[in-house]
Amino acid sequence: MEGDDQPVPRYDFKTGATLLVDKPQGWTSFDVVNKVRYKIKHRLKVKKIKVGHSGTLDPMATGLLVLCTGKFTKKLNDLQGLSKSYIGTMFVGATTPSYDAESEVQERFPTEHITPELIEQARQQFTGKIQQVPPMFSAIKVDGQPLYKKARKGEVIEVEPRDVEIFSFKITRVELPEIGFEVSCSKGTYIRSLAHDFGIALQSGAYLTALRRTKVGDFDIKNAWSLDNLVEFIENGPVVGAEKAAE
Repeated sequence: MEGDDQPVPRYDFKTGATLLVDKPQGWTSFDVVNKVRYKIKHRLKVKKIKVGHSGTLDPMATGLLVLCTGKFTKKLNDLQGLSKSYIGTMFVGATTPSYDAESEVQERFPTEHITPELIEQARQQFTGKIQQVPPMFSAIKVDGQPLYKKARKGEVIEVEPRDVEIFSFKITRVELPEIGFEVSCSKGTYIRSLAHDFGIALQSGAYLTALRRTKVGDFDIKNAWSLDNLVEFIENGPVVGAEKAAE
């Protein structure tokens, strides 16, 4: 969205708009939705406006978050079913309870035996349709409570594996203890679980240290607003209904 010569759209947030946002690190997806909703309400001088997203990104992750406003929120169920693409980095030789760098290292494992051949053998295990167990630190609800709340209390819940599909999984960089990768997958895939399971396949351990979502279906991060620039546009750009609200 930024840095090109395309005309700036004149959004009609009430009727409905689709917004592509590059989520900053440290923000929850809910934080982004709340920020955008607040700014739209303030600009239009309304008490309510529907805003939702098509799929959560963990706070540690950055990248593409698809938001819908107004009547377009009815599209969110369909958008949630779209494939996702990511680039990321995993640390090999250790595991964490959350399967990423958001929690402290729990166990350490050897890495001296890991060869390019073993990495390739492991990679091949994670293409096509696979079963995956979601991490305990996730928003999946069990008995009406998110798993992460149970995990923080020290509870261990047996989570049933889920069917997901990995359309492509490429290793882009090997500089042990780090491995870089690109992955395209179906909805419901946890990249943290992919990193964790990949570590097991390497006869070691691994956890996710960086993740960036680059695509949701045909939506591309290249066309996304930075959050700061989107907020600036909502506050000052051409918005349907803002002229009347300002009178």
